Parts: sequence; structure tokens; C-alpha cells
Amino acid sequence: MTNLPYDPARLAQRAAEIVANTRELSALGWTPATSSNFSMRLDERHAAITVSGRDKGRLTEADIMVVDFAGRPVATAHRPSAETLLHTQLYARYPDIGCVLHTHSHVQTVASRLYAAQGHVHLEGYELLKAFAGNQTHEMAVDVPVLSNTQDMPELAEWVETLLDQQPMWGYLINGHGLYAWGKDMAEARRHLEAFEFLLACELDLRRLNA
Repeated sequence: MTNLPYDPARLAQRAAEIVANTRELSALGWTPATSSNFSMRLDERHAAITVSGRDKGRLTEADIMVVDFAGRPVATAHRPSAETLLHTQLYARYPDIGCVLHTHSHVQTVASRLYAAQGHVHLEGYELLKAFAGNQTHEMAVDVPVLSNTQDMPELAEWVETLLDQQPMWGYLINGHGLYAWGKDMAEARRHLEAFEFLLACELDLRRLNA
């Protein structure tokens, strides 16, 4: 019998899934150096998340740890990412969210810098907007928030909470930092992440061509 407050078999499954997908995202160049962090829901109180400071292209299952929804480590001496609260606030707020992905691609980072003063990136009329869960048509618009970068994670989490109260969201940018995207499971979160990457790249190209 285990005294762990979570199911270790489920952790092993989630860890394997995180490792496999993280290596693919690293191969795309979306996780330079030791940047980025990735998580999946374990249950109604816990999440599996990448350990801080690890090369995301070389993760093993031992590099995935457990945190509670307050962002605190559970039954481990490992240290989670400083941004863990940005993951766990989504699990605590939305029982149907099962995965949160945070990457630092070149496209995402440049877009975050260019649109920081505007406060959002406006996406409208793209067919790929239908990639976002619940959207049935390209005849709609999505404003992707761009938040100021701060080391004060509780403050940043409060900004996110305010935005979540105001509008449907599938992700957001942090200035000079990268993108957060999420979904009901890894597949949906990956779909949202990849859709944002493509759409942001289109906006950057249009900005260059129209300059």
C-alpha cells in the first residue's frame, strides 16, 4: 500500500506523456535552453509538472514531479517551475482542463514584444481559428492577451484570473517570455498551442509585408 496522496500509476502515465510531447516540442525549437514548463492534471487536487531547470529535450520520467493546486511540491524534494501557479490556477478553476503547455518559440516571443503595448494580438478571419475548442466558424475573432512580465507570480495569476472572467481564452502571451496554452487533454492543448504558433507567425508575416 502507498501513503502517497495521489495515484503513482497515473503519475507514471502522465509523466510518460509529458516526456514524449516535450521532446517533440523541443525538437521544434520551442523550448530553448532550459525554458518552458509542461503539466497535466492528476486528480482533483494534484498535477504532474516538469521539474525546474531541466533540458526539455532530455527529460525522463524522473523529471516530472507532483504539486498541489497551490503550487506546492507533494512528496518530493524537487523544485517546480517558478511559474507553477500559472498552471495550477487553471486546474483549480476549470475541472475540465487536463493539460497546460508553456513554450518559448521565436515566433511567440517576438509577437509578445511587438504587441505588448497594444495588450493583445487580434486574430480574425483565419480558418485555423476553428482549431480552438468550441469554435465552429472562421467568422469570428480572438484577442490573445499579452501580459506584462513579472517575477511576482501571485500578481500575474491575478491578472490571468481577471482576463478569464472577461472572455473565452485558450491561451495568452507574456511579454518577452512566451505562450501559455491549455486544453482538456494533451492532444487538445497541443492543437491549441500549434494553432497559436501558426496564427502568430501569419500576423508577423503580414506586419512585415505591410510595413
